[in-house]
Amino acid sequence: MKQSLQLRISQNLTMTPQLQQAIKLLQLSTLDLQQEIQQALESNMMLEVDEETVAVQEETKPQNENENEITSEGSQTDLPDELPVDSSWEDVFENTQPIASAAPETLEFETQHSKSETLLDHLLQQLELISISERDRAIAITIIDSVNEDGYLSESIDNIFQGLLAQVEDLELDEVQGVLHRVQNFDPVGVAAIDLADCLMIQLQQLPKTVPYRSEAIDIVRRHLDLLATHDQARLMRRLGLTEFQLREVIALIRTLDPKPGTSIQSVESDYIVPDVFVANHKGVWQVNLNPDIAPKLRVNSTYSKMIKRADSSNDNVNMKEHLQEARWFIKSLHSRNDTLLRVAKSIVEKQEEFLVHGAIAMKPMVLRDIAEQLELHESTISRVTTQKYMHTPNGIVEFKYFFSSHVSTEEGGECSATAIRAFIKELVGNENQAKPLSDSKMSELLKEKGINIARRTIAKYRESMSIPSSSQRKRLL
Repeated sequence: MKQSLQLRISQNLTMTPQLQQAIKLLQLSTLDLQQEIQQALESNMMLEVDEETVAVQEETKPQNENENEITSEGSQTDLPDELPVDSSWEDVFENTQPIASAAPETLEFETQHSKSETLLDHLLQQLELISISERDRAIAITIIDSVNEDGYLSESIDNIFQGLLAQVEDLELDEVQGVLHRVQNFDPVGVAAIDLADCLMIQLQQLPKTVPYRSEAIDIVRRHLDLLATHDQARLMRRLGLTEFQLREVIALIRTLDPKPGTSIQSVESDYIVPDVFVANHKGVWQVNLNPDIAPKLRVNSTYSKMIKRADSSNDNVNMKEHLQEARWFIKSLHSRNDTLLRVAKSIVEKQEEFLVHGAIAMKPMVLRDIAEQLELHESTISRVTTQKYMHTPNGIVEFKYFFSSHVSTEEGGECSATAIRAFIKELVGNENQAKPLSDSKMSELLKEKGINIARRTIAKYRESMSIPSSSQRKRLL
C-alpha cells in the first residue's frame, strides 16, 4: 500500500469554552446562578457589580419613617458608658419596647414553621428524663433507632430481640416488650407502634375513660378495622349493635386520631423558590418581565482595563488580558441567558393565555418542539431553559415544565392537555357526593359529555398519579 498525503476540508462543531460557559449558565437555576456569579466576581478582578444600578434601586426604596424623627426633649440618644449599680435598663431607658412586639411582621418564616429537632432526638430527650436501668436504656435506644419518620417500628419485635441478644446478656422477649410499652407512652402519642391498628389503639387507650364512645372505637380498631377501611356501614352497625347516629359518632372519634404521629415532630426544611419571570395583566395585555433581583448587573472594571498595555508581553499584562476576555465572555453569556429565558417565557405565555385566566382546566397541550420551532431554537435549548426555572403567575408560582404536557383527542378533532384532564378529575372528585363517589367509568362518561374522549383506564392512571384513592376508598360515612 502506497503512502500519500491528502488535504481534506470538513466542517466540525467544536465546543468552545465560550459555548460551554453559555450552556452552563443557561441550565443553572436562580440560586445556582447567583453562586456562579459570586464565584466569578471573586476569581476575576475585571468583573464588578454595576453600583450605579444598585444605588438607583436603593434610592427608590421607601425610607423608614422613624429615621427622620426628632427625639423629644430629655430623651437619650447615646448609650452611657455604664449603668448605675442599683438600677436596671428600664430605669434609664423608659421608652424601650420588646423587639418582638415592636415589629412582629419582621419575624422570619422559618422561625414560625420550621422545627430544629428530629423524631429521634425528640424521643432520646424523653428517654433521658425517665428513671430507667442501663439494661433497659440499651433496649430503649435500639427500639427508638428502629422508629421511622412516620412513627412506626421499621423492624418487628422478634428482629429487635435477635439483634439485642449479642449486646444484653440473658435477654428475654418479655423484657423487650416491656420497654416497648414504656417507649409507646412517649410523646407524640402513638409512636413506636407496630402497625396502624396498634397506633390507633395506643391513642385511644390514653384518652380518658369518660370520652363518649371510647370503648366502641377501641372495639372497631381492634376487631373491625378492615370493615372501617371499606366503609361497610351495615356490617359495622350489625356487629357492634349501634345505630347509624352512634356509628357516626364513633367514626368521628377515630378520625381525631393521628395515623402518622411521627410527622408532627419531623423537622421541616425550607425550600426556597425564586421566580425568574413575572407575568401580569396590564390593561388587558399580558406582560412578561425578568425578575431584576435574580442576578446583579455586571460590568468590566474600567480602572483595571485601562492598565492593560497592548505591546506589553509581561506575565502580569497577559494575565490581565485573559481576565478581561473572560469577563467579557461571562457578561455576554449572562445577557444571552436572560434574553433566551425572556423569549421562551413570552412564547409560553402567548400559547397559554387561557391558563392565566381560567387556571389548569384551560391548559392547552404543548411540547418542547412547539416553542423550539417558533423561536428557531433546538429542543435541547428549550429543555435547558425550562428546567428549574419558575414563573410568577396570577395562579401561583409554577415551573416552566408545568406548561408542557401530552394531549388527548376530543370529539371535534381537537386536543386536550393532560394537565387539564387532571384538573377536571380533581374538580369532579372535589364536588362529588362522598356517600356515593364517582367511579372511573362515571368520570369517563362525564368527560365525554364535555367532548373529551378518554378511557376508564386512562382516568385510573391520572387519578393514581394524583394520589386520589378509588371510589370505594373515597366513600365516607359522615
